[in-house]
Amino acid sequence: MPAAVRSRLTRIAVAAPAAAALVLGTFAVANPAIAAEPSVAKDLTGSSPAWATPKADAGAVPDSTPATARVYLAGQDAQGLAAFAQAVSDESSPLYGKFLSAADAKARFGASAAQVKAVTAWVTGAGLKVTATTAQYVEVSGTTGTLAKAFGTQFRNYRTADGTHKAPAKDAVVPASVANSIIGIGGLADPIQKASSQAVSVASAESGAKGAAASALPSSKAPATLPTVPTCSADGYDSDIAKGAPMGYEKNDPFAPCAYVPSQLRKAYHVTSSKVSGKGATVAIVDAYGLGTMQADANTFATAHGDKPFAAGQYKEVLTPDQWNNQANCGDWSGEEALDVEMVHGLAPDANVVYVGANSCEDADLDAALANIVNNHLADVVSNSWGEIMHGKSGDIDPAVVASENQLFQLGAAEGIGFTVSAGDCGDSSPGAAATGVNCQADTNQAQADWPSASPWVTSVGGTALELMNKSGTYADEVSMGDQRSVLSADGKSWTPMPGAFYFGGGGGVSADFPQPWYQQGVVPDSVSMVAANGTKSATPLRATPDIAMSGDLVASTLVGYTPAGGAYSEGGYGGTSVSSPETAGMLANAIQERGGKAIGFANPALYNRADNDSIFNDVDDSTDHGKLGNVVDLGMVGGALKVRLYKIGSDYGLKATPGYDTATGVGSPGRGLPEVLQALNRMNAAGPQSVGRTAGPAACGGPARPGRPGPAAR
Repeated sequence: MPAAVRSRLTRIAVAAPAAAALVLGTFAVANPAIAAEPSVAKDLTGSSPAWATPKADAGAVPDSTPATARVYLAGQDAQGLAAFAQAVSDESSPLYGKFLSAADAKARFGASAAQVKAVTAWVTGAGLKVTATTAQYVEVSGTTGTLAKAFGTQFRNYRTADGTHKAPAKDAVVPASVANSIIGIGGLADPIQKASSQAVSVASAESGAKGAAASALPSSKAPATLPTVPTCSADGYDSDIAKGAPMGYEKNDPFAPCAYVPSQLRKAYHVTSSKVSGKGATVAIVDAYGLGTMQADANTFATAHGDKPFAAGQYKEVLTPDQWNNQANCGDWSGEEALDVEMVHGLAPDANVVYVGANSCEDADLDAALANIVNNHLADVVSNSWGEIMHGKSGDIDPAVVASENQLFQLGAAEGIGFTVSAGDCGDSSPGAAATGVNCQADTNQAQADWPSASPWVTSVGGTALELMNKSGTYADEVSMGDQRSVLSADGKSWTPMPGAFYFGGGGGVSADFPQPWYQQGVVPDSVSMVAANGTKSATPLRATPDIAMSGDLVASTLVGYTPAGGAYSEGGYGGTSVSSPETAGMLANAIQERGGKAIGFANPALYNRADNDSIFNDVDDSTDHGKLGNVVDLGMVGGALKVRLYKIGSDYGLKATPGYDTATGVGSPGRGLPEVLQALNRMNAAGPQSVGRTAGPAACGGPARPGRPGPAAR
């Protein structure tokens, strides 16, 4: 996911039907129960970031300095929203599938006119100007001095590793008159942390590799049998042995497979055999900015690989280029956008696609893009291939935006909108992984689950390395998405280092910040859920990620084509859970078609209800029965030298796929395809609500490991 400046965090309890947000650790989320208590002034815990310390103090921000902020609104029934979102998502509930329209959801759970009036009166009375009012927030502007008066805190500059930034000297305070109407204030501190795209091209990954030196073998020393042009296995995993390469993890390591195209993925995940195409469903994609040639590029890519281009009216964009900002800091999101659009269209060729480009990669703009989709019900499924660490050396993410987004995810569930979110590309996101991982955030200070993947109200999508059966191209096997990387030595006789250093992997882990949601009970074992990724033991179960996984490895990459600004159309391999999230969104679109166009909404409860059925899910594991795991990547002659790499797949950092639920691949990958996972829900709706029982206990979410398959071993 392209870099995004995001800040957020909350803890939300979803274990009981009347799910309510809690205060856990250092993060606060407004507790809806407060609405029934006498209103008192409220400290907004976490609004002064951890990096705003006296030791780092660089002086006061002048009172005359212009300032802005967003006052996020709690809505009129936060507790009722959480309970309703759960009920309409729970197959055993009488309310299952009885979704609200966007207008009804706003009227029932959105901020009331009285709340907006009270907040407006408070901020204007403090001397601030209201610049925007939406269903989620009241935006204000003024001077720093006025902001300090309104929120009861001084603003000072602080020295950080990222430069000097302003922040409140202490947590902001809101008065009793509006305390129950506000869940947080955004924008009081400068954003420090950045979210990252979970998409990485093979070419850019190599050029930015950390750890092992990116050496290349001079052509005069190149073994005669190693190709001097880019070479890959064209007919499935290990169909072509890398003759001439030194021994790696086993004798005769194969060339890595050629980048997969959508038709191969549809066949592997049984979309082709299910005869579905997402017809009647709409998938939204949220990224930053917009590529002017996107529809033309997607059509070029589709027709080049035997698929249909978008039909008239099938693809739409929601963009406001005159409001784009912060592009120098956010970087280029074009590859991410192309990947997301082409994966959704590839997995669900007849689904409608709406691309919603945020005005920047900053929290406020990405949040606004999500709100636009929910407030106007632009889609049935929303794919999000971006995220960020929740805890870093520079401090923790802003509770206000996380509270707002959890509210949006709940509103989406109430309307029948589901969200898929990439789990990350840095294993457990620990400092150890970040030391050599090519798509890690260096600021991380602990192993952790990323945001918004950790939200209990989204479908967190992890990654796998997918193996296709030789010749037939059908599903053969999968292991977790995780690569160790070595480079060919200067004399061409060995690999350095050996074994390789961690390079790329799927994200996941148990979040220290959220209690276990109701749908994970009885599936995620206590041995997993009661120990956070950072090693902290919990007295009660916690939210585990991911929920599901699909192909996304950088070695078994996915082909993407687009036209960069000022360049020409070209294609190349991409990897990351940025691949996995839109794939899963496309599969959910297929499931909607299978259900006769009926919305699924928040899919996790239905997925976990079927977690022990290994004809529905591939129970991905990293056991030793997968055969060859080494892959030789021959990039050909680059700068007059032969560039060859060795990767070992199934080697994520801090995460391992095991039988049953695991924090590398969740309940597994789609076995017969998600259309068949959820098609029985039609019959359930017709028969009325019923309990969906599981045949396995808490530790058996996927059943026992299946024996090794005949033929080429898996990735």
